[in-house]
Amino acid sequence: MKHFLLSSAWLFIFTFSLSNSFACTNFIVTKGASKDGSVMITYAADSHTRYGAIAFYPASDHLPGSWCEVFHYESGKLMGTIPEVPHTYSVVQFMNEHQVAIGETTFGGIDSLASQPGAILDYGSLMRIGLQRSKSAREMIRVMTELVDEFGYATGGESFSISDKNEAWIMELIGKGKYEKGAVWVARLIPDGYVCGHANQARITTFPFQKNNNWNDSKQTVYHSADVISFARKLGYYKGDDQSFSFSDVYNPLKFGGARFCDARVWSFFRNVSQEIRDNMDYTAYVTGKFAHGSKLADQSPNPNGYVSNRLPLWVKPDSPIALKDMMARMRDHYEDTPLDMRNDLGAGPYKSPYRWRPMEFEVDSVMYLNERAVATQQTGYSFVAQSRAGLPDAFGGIFWFGVDDADGCVYAPMYCGISRIPESYAVGNGSMISWSETSAYWTFSQVNNWVYSRYNVIHPEIEKRQSVYERQFVAETTELDQKAAEIFKGDAKAATEYITNYSVSTGDKLVADWKNFYRYLFMKYHDGNIKVTEGDHLQENGFGKNVPKKPLQPGYGKEWERIMIQGTGDRLKIPKGEL
Repeated sequence: MKHFLLSSAWLFIFTFSLSNSFACTNFIVTKGASKDGSVMITYAADSHTRYGAIAFYPASDHLPGSWCEVFHYESGKLMGTIPEVPHTYSVVQFMNEHQVAIGETTFGGIDSLASQPGAILDYGSLMRIGLQRSKSAREMIRVMTELVDEFGYATGGESFSISDKNEAWIMELIGKGKYEKGAVWVARLIPDGYVCGHANQARITTFPFQKNNNWNDSKQTVYHSADVISFARKLGYYKGDDQSFSFSDVYNPLKFGGARFCDARVWSFFRNVSQEIRDNMDYTAYVTGKFAHGSKLADQSPNPNGYVSNRLPLWVKPDSPIALKDMMARMRDHYEDTPLDMRNDLGAGPYKSPYRWRPMEFEVDSVMYLNERAVATQQTGYSFVAQSRAGLPDAFGGIFWFGVDDADGCVYAPMYCGISRIPESYAVGNGSMISWSETSAYWTFSQVNNWVYSRYNVIHPEIEKRQSVYERQFVAETTELDQKAAEIFKGDAKAATEYITNYSVSTGDKLVADWKNFYRYLFMKYHDGNIKVTEGDHLQENGFGKNVPKKPLQPGYGKEWERIMIQGTGDRLKIPKGEL
């Protein structure tokens, strides 16, 4: 590997501010790459102010002349109104009744393109409205980009995962700032049998330029705005030929943080499913900020513009088919068993914590250092695995597996995409980031997670066991329910919808109630640094019938950390021999 370049500290700080503000993770699995033939996308909505809840928009008919109010996804501000369509589809958060699903990660991009005067649609409202108006992933791409052309784009650059029961796409879009209304964008079909991912750094580089977007041509695998290259030339962002144009390198120029904080999460996913990625040290160098600028790119095409040449591929073929449980596990990743493993340095503390509190950068003796940014993180508001399955009626072919708070400590509850209502415990308005609710799924799971953070390697194994029990149960139940719902659907589609709705609602609410009891058990068991003796989920008494517990275990900090604790203390902590 040649010509490595480490970015300077000021670039690191600048990129950190972006990655900390816009921090989400998406993974994409195509039909041919999944174990059961489903299409899956994952999404972690990471923000220190994001509350975990399920927004629900029922299907509706609209009179001519009706208007759709557009509210900013982040702030809730009313941005304006756009004409309504005659019929909108029902949407469960970010999956609709036709099994179309979407996720996003914000990459920001060129600062001068981030603000567009008079624009109505931000990325979140664009996602929601697109789902209400689309029956396939291709239609979703067309609807979203046409809306942006007409009503403007009000936020920074975004990468989107867009899927249906047959296909999965990655689309990247950035506004035109004050220069023109609308956005420039590229969408690429993930080849069947491959997986993809994105995490706050634009990932689409070079692509085959199309003369037109033929939305009815199932063989067209690339769509893009007509001016995606010419707009960059007009503003002086790009001067090369069309063939060598890279969307990512032009509109979201790669810096240290784009690799270290962002693409490293994609690398960890790819590394887990692909031996080729694990074995290639060029990619390990890349995600640690060591950039190569070779004469050829990874696909062996020429590199006349001197772009980073050891970047991750846009997609990889997994070594073996990927199951639903695998994708849930990937959302709980902290770089375990990689060179970036967070459990093995002093920041992990005595309990091997794979978490680092923010900010992500700190300075010691005029040298800048970082805290890792993993897939699973404390500031996640919610995450999901959207599973779209051909061969079943749409209403219950799609399952929106939804979890709140840190994905490492959540349980993914099954919400069928065609349900007519959602569990009260997951509903928008049941609590918020500044208001408590005893029935809130978010605050219930957050209580458990924050207790786990105090002694991670001691308490977290109990979370893993309980997660596995529930999620295996839900997979078994939904497999059985699919068959029953299909039978009901043949005679009465409305009754089938009620059947899957009752299951999703009761399952979600019962899970939250169970998890609240689980928290009480964990709190009592690990109270005051002790570990009380248990049998199953029951705390054991000392045998005299007076509710006095058996003598608890007191494991301390462990020999490794005890050696660290005494460093630099001299004789202050020593006990003279024979004095005890």
